Amino acid sequence: MTSVDPSLQRRNLTVLVAAQAFLGAQMPLLFTVGGLAGQQLAPHPCFATLPIALIVLGSMLTATPLSSFMQRYGRQAGFFVGAAGGAMGGALGAWGLAAQSFPIFLAGSLVTGIYFSSQGFLRFAAADTASEDFRPKAISYVMAAGLGAAILGPQLVKLTANEMVVPFLGTYLAVVAINVLGAFLFLGLNIPKPVAPKGSTGGRTRRELLADPRILVAIICAMVSYALMNLVMTSTPLAVVGCGFSQNNAADVVTAHVLAMFIPSFFTGHLILRFGVEKIVATGLTILAGAGIVALAGTDLYNFFGALVLLGIGWNFGFIGATTLLANSHTPAERGRVQGMNDMIVFGCVTLASLSSGGLMNCAGGDAVQGWTAVNLAMIPFLLLAGGALFWLVVKERSQTNAST
Repeated sequence: MTSVDPSLQRRNLTVLVAAQAFLGAQMPLLFTVGGLAGQQLAPHPCFATLPIALIVLGSMLTATPLSSFMQRYGRQAGFFVGAAGGAMGGALGAWGLAAQSFPIFLAGSLVTGIYFSSQGFLRFAAADTASEDFRPKAISYVMAAGLGAAILGPQLVKLTANEMVVPFLGTYLAVVAINVLGAFLFLGLNIPKPVAPKGSTGGRTRRELLADPRILVAIICAMVSYALMNLVMTSTPLAVVGCGFSQNNAADVVTAHVLAMFIPSFFTGHLILRFGVEKIVATGLTILAGAGIVALAGTDLYNFFGALVLLGIGWNFGFIGATTLLANSHTPAERGRVQGMNDMIVFGCVTLASLSSGGLMNCAGGDAVQGWTAVNLAMIPFLLLAGGALFWLVVKERSQTNAST
C-alpha cells in the first residue's frame, strides 16, 4: 500500500471540511427556496419543484465529464470549475427572478448543477490522500462539515428572502457571493493526480465494474438513500406551508433536517470501523423507513420535524456507508471511471425523485395532506430494493467465506 503523508492528509482534510461547510450552504439554501420561488414563476403548480429537479439533472449530466476532468487535471481544477458553475447558476437564477422568467430561472438551476456535482466529489477527495484505516473517518469528517452549511444556509434564507422588492432575489445573489469567496479555499488543496501502473489499461470497464457485487450494491444503496432523501426534502417546504405554517417554519424544519444529515458524521466513520459498513447501511435504510412512518402519522409541526430529522440520519448512515463501500472496492486507476459512473446514476435517480416530488405533492391529491402522503408512500418500493440488494450481498459474501474455509 502507498505510504501516506500525515501533514498532507491533514491539510487536504482541512480544506475539504471548510469547503463543505461554506460552499455547502448552497444546498439547504436552494432546497428551501427553490420550490417556493418556482411556485411563484411556474405556469402550473405541478412544475413548482422543477428548478430543484434541474439542479440535480445538471449534477447528473456533469458527474461523468467532471470526474474525468478531475482524473486528468486534478481535484483542485475540478473544484474551481464547480464553484464557477455555482456562481453562474446563481446569477442566472437572480436574473430569472428579476425578469420574472421561468425559463431563465430554470437555466440557472441547470447550471447550478455543475457545483452540486463537484460538491459530491468532496467526499471522494477526502479519501484520496487518507490512509486505509483513516478513510472512513476522513469521509465522515467532510460530511460532518455540512453541519456548518446546515446552520448557514437557512439563516441566509431568513436574512435575504424578503430583503429586496423581488422575493428571493437577494438569496440568489448570496449564492453568487458564496461561490466566488469559497473558490479561494481550493488554493490550499494539494491532491496528486493518480498515476496508472505501467502497462495498465486504466482498470476495469464500466460493465466490469458494475459486475462487481460490492460496487453494484454500493451504487444501489447510495442511489436509494439520496433519492429518497431528495424526494421528501424537496416537498417539505411546500408541505409545511401548504399545511398552514410559515416560510420561517419551513426553513427551521429544513435546518433540523440538514443538521440531522451531518451531525452523525462525527461518529459514522467510527461506527463503520466497529460494526462493518453493511450493518451501518442497513441501519440507515431502516431509519429512512421510520421517517416515512412518522410523516404518515400526521401533519403537525412536530411530525415534520421528527420525519425530517430521521430522514437526515437515515441518509447519513446509508449514503456515507455506501460511499465507503464504493471507495474500498476500486483501484486508484479506476477512480475517475467508477466515481463518475456512481454519481451519474445516483444523481440521475435523484433527478427523477425531484421531478416526481412536485408532481406527487401538488398533483397526486386534492390538498397538501394528500400530496404529502403520496410522497412518503412512494418510498416503500425503493427501500425494499436497497434492502434486498444489501441482503443479497451479505449472504453472497458469507457463502463465499464459508466455502473458502
